[in-house]
Amino acid sequence: MPHRTAPASRRPPRPPRSERREGTRGHWSLFWNLVFGALRFIGKRAHGFYTTVGLFLLAGVLVAIGGVMLFVRLAGSVREGATQAFDESVMRWVGANPLRETLQPVMVEITMLGTGSVVMAVVVVSGLFLWLTRHKHSAVLLLVATFTGLVLNNVLKMGFDRPRPRLFEWGTHAMTSSFPSGHAMSAATVYVTVAYLAARLQRRRWARWATVIFALMVVLLIAASRVYLGVHYPSDVAAGVILGTAWAGFCMAMLEAIQLFARRAGTVAQQAQEEPAPGGL
Repeated sequence: MPHRTAPASRRPPRPPRSERREGTRGHWSLFWNLVFGALRFIGKRAHGFYTTVGLFLLAGVLVAIGGVMLFVRLAGSVREGATQAFDESVMRWVGANPLRETLQPVMVEITMLGTGSVVMAVVVVSGLFLWLTRHKHSAVLLLVATFTGLVLNNVLKMGFDRPRPRLFEWGTHAMTSSFPSGHAMSAATVYVTVAYLAARLQRRRWARWATVIFALMVVLLIAASRVYLGVHYPSDVAAGVILGTAWAGFCMAMLEAIQLFARRAGTVAQQAQEEPAPGGL
């Protein structure tokens, strides 16, 4: 009897779109159940100061969970190849743009704002300013957000190991794997965090909003420049912006909670010093 070779293993077919939608709805339903459950817990068990702290902590956790859920959804689509057609169509459109060579020097300068040396310089200068102006919690937060975000990005790059696009000649050099974009994630983490810390020092509301909006525009321009220069797919930079912004938001909420505890500790210590000793005049 002739020997029959086993059929080659095939990738399991993707579930129908209706099933994927139901799965997504289930995840978001669980997410909102956690939100409302946490709010009910805070409302029943916490009062006054601890309610405020609990809300800040909850906000940070929700931002982080929401960002992770969006990233996981996008990463799953990338692994399955669901984004490849869209990614390549955008890259081909960019490559065929008649103004690409003209605008390339501008995009190179913009993408430099997301390189490690520039980002580290921003972190060092901002951190020193915050430390010297007695905003030590903010300085520590900036350092923690930056370096943990950097480690997370490198781990994810090694885990996904997505090849970079080769649809047209690159306008800059790149060495590591493609997903998620390190430039986009670092820019979102650092520039959004710095903008938030700077906005906290502003007295006028319009100045606060202008600072944050300017930082977001810089982040989006850096992300767009990576696609324009051919070194990243759109899904790469989208994942980097989502993770970087979510991580920055989580760190901001943690800072607010820490600041509340620090102010409370300072107030309690001051009241203890002002109270007369027992038996005193």
